[in-house]
Amino acid sequence: MTVSRSAVAPSARLKSVSLREQAREELRTRIVLGRIEPGEVRSVISVAEELGVSITPVREAVMDLANQGMVEVMRNRGFRVPVLSEHDLDEIFRIRTLLEVPAMADVVRTLGGAPVPEFRRLAEELTEAAREGDLVTFLDKDRQFHLGLLELLGNGRLVTMVAQLRDQARMQGLQKLADQGELTQSGEEHITLVDAIEAGEADRAAELMRAHLAHSRGIWAGRAESAS
Repeated sequence: MTVSRSAVAPSARLKSVSLREQAREELRTRIVLGRIEPGEVRSVISVAEELGVSITPVREAVMDLANQGMVEVMRNRGFRVPVLSEHDLDEIFRIRTLLEVPAMADVVRTLGGAPVPEFRRLAEELTEAAREGDLVTFLDKDRQFHLGLLELLGNGRLVTMVAQLRDQARMQGLQKLADQGELTQSGEEHITLVDAIEAGEADRAAELMRAHLAHSRGIWAGRAESAS
């Protein structure tokens, strides 16, 4: 999915507070959603103009993303998003499965069946965003949901690793899946996972996460893929 450089919504223009962080999050969203074409060289100046800010916060944001492996800095030219192969995506989701499946069981044991209304709200909001085809909100709520659950374990390194793995993947053709209703199923899987967490079912929560990641592997590649 490619979006013209000039087609920038007014909401994408940044406020005057924490410009570096805002620029980083805007670029992160564009990259993960495939709105910056992999392999395309973008200049810092052009991105700064699109966002309505000076060059400095954008340059700093690009360096942050480069340190996370999301972009490659091209000296005197700008930056580009690396092209991901199917093998790259397989590696990313294999590692995510190794980390997040047992972690989800640990989350359930830590909570001991306690209600998690904030995560149910996030699950419902991202499901509604999927239903409406609001990809930016879907991505934001999905990120909050997954990383927020991992944060409950108090393991900062785990959260950082999963966050970086998520960012290194890209959602190709996500709009098409949203239009076909395939993305709504992914949202509903989050609600089912919350049900298992609140029921104190550690093994079931782990298997639901495994199935969800298998489904997400297809979504990230732009195709419907069975979670079973």
